[in-house]
Amino acid sequence: MRLVRDPVLGEVDLTASAEELVDLANAVAEGDGFISSTSPLDGGTLTGIEARKTSGPGVRIDLDASRRVLVITGDPATRAVLADNLQAMATAEDGGHLHIDYFPEHPYLAEGSVPIVVNSPHGRMPTR
Repeated sequence: MRLVRDPVLGEVDLTASAEELVDLANAVAEGDGFISSTSPLDGGTLTGIEARKTSGPGVRIDLDASRRVLVITGDPATRAVLADNLQAMATAEDGGHLHIDYFPEHPYLAEGSVPIVVNSPHGRMPTR
């Protein structure tokens, strides 16, 4: 898995294998787990993603800058929605990416969350 934070936009770019995305989806759903980055630490790379349970409301994605870790917290219902989205990216065979960034009245993401882009393990955008 590769996690890179854009210093200008603050967005985190996540590139992972299908297996790593499934592991991340499971950790998010359970609200417990740490998925390590496999990239060398340089510039904006992060060391991994940590999932934790909280009472919500919503999913919150934060950057723990001191540990260089993306932290995903939230209540069970909204974590389940995010986990389903991650699982869908892991199994989608037509490529593409998923933008996860807050907007007013977002169905599961809490205001102030760090935006992330999850890239398909199958690469490019769909052609259909």
